[in-house]
Amino acid sequence: MDAGLPTSRRIAGLDEVAAAEWNALELGGVPFLRHEFLAAQERAGCVGPGTGWEPAHVIVREGARLVGALPLYAKTHSWGEFVFDFGWAQAYARHGLRYYPKLVTATPFTPATGPRFLVHPDADAGAVRTVLLAGLQEARAELGASSVHVQFATDADADWLAGREFLPRIDCQFHWSNHGYADFDAFLASFTAEKRKKAKRERRRVFEAGIAFEWRAGSELSAAEWRHVHGLHAQTFRRHGHEPYLNLAFFQAVSRTPACEPHVLLARAGREVVATAIFFRGRDTLYGRYWGAAGDFHSLHFETCYHQGIEYCIREGLARFEPGTQGEHKIARGFAPTLTRSVHWIADPRFARAIARFLDDERAAIRAYADAAADHVPYRREMRDSLDLGDEVPPAP
Repeated sequence: MDAGLPTSRRIAGLDEVAAAEWNALELGGVPFLRHEFLAAQERAGCVGPGTGWEPAHVIVREGARLVGALPLYAKTHSWGEFVFDFGWAQAYARHGLRYYPKLVTATPFTPATGPRFLVHPDADAGAVRTVLLAGLQEARAELGASSVHVQFATDADADWLAGREFLPRIDCQFHWSNHGYADFDAFLASFTAEKRKKAKRERRRVFEAGIAFEWRAGSELSAAEWRHVHGLHAQTFRRHGHEPYLNLAFFQAVSRTPACEPHVLLARAGREVVATAIFFRGRDTLYGRYWGAAGDFHSLHFETCYHQGIEYCIREGLARFEPGTQGEHKIARGFAPTLTRSVHWIADPRFARAIARFLDDERAAIRAYADAAADHVPYRREMRDSLDLGDEVPPAP
């Protein structure tokens, strides 16, 4: 075979690829796709043996040059994905069939849209995508996986795969967009008088309680500060009956990498840090991920996770703020419904047909929900029209 032709192979971890060549692929400015971020999850044991997330990445080379990659995991459960298919697994079980393992291409524990078929900007994108897809299906056959799931896909990836027997799925998140606001007051000026008054009162309650905020880069936190921050975050998970997906070693590792280090917001009552939120910054987007608090403080969650993030985006000139999944309470704080996409390939043709029918109904329901949610954003009518909020809900795939 000609050494220059693109060929794929499967690797068991990111340490088999140099960080520089992985990061030279088109990552869409998303920090969660960088080699350092994904490798830190593997080295810290957040994914790998015993976690239900087994790395099975597919890479493509032309000769010695890396021209494509697919962050891929063999899953033995459906936790940590935020695209829910527990019902599909139960249906398989009722029919005496095995749903796991399945293959998932995504950033583990991170419901943020980004490219999944990573291609070098100087390569033939169509050819590399085709080889990556062939490598993906080879991995599925070799591992005996029931299905392939491309989570939080870009429009480009989702559209390309929808033409190759992948089933389209949508969901709704709530995102904030920066429309050139000079400051937070200018942002609030776009609200109706009633909603603006409520937002100001909500913020005032926090500051009247004596809470002050401080932004810190992850690399600026001491080991003791990181233990406290992670402890607050872990405590929130445990209150809901779960262990945190990401451990302290992971956060300390990514803090040593400027390109994907976390930005940590500390909320202090006097000298004590009583709450925290962990954010990541992309090329033009702020991502809100994890929060925790030492007690119940009125409106502190909204201030720490939403208002402070919006203020940061305005100050830094970032275009978008994605605070994570779900949460209709975000609407009143200026976040608009935004559809996310995933695509799914099901090996069993009977289940593929049944799931396709389910997804047809689900897409209609999600779209109706997003349309209804858009009616409740807090903006003045004239501002709603000028902001083109309807663009946040794109046409059906």
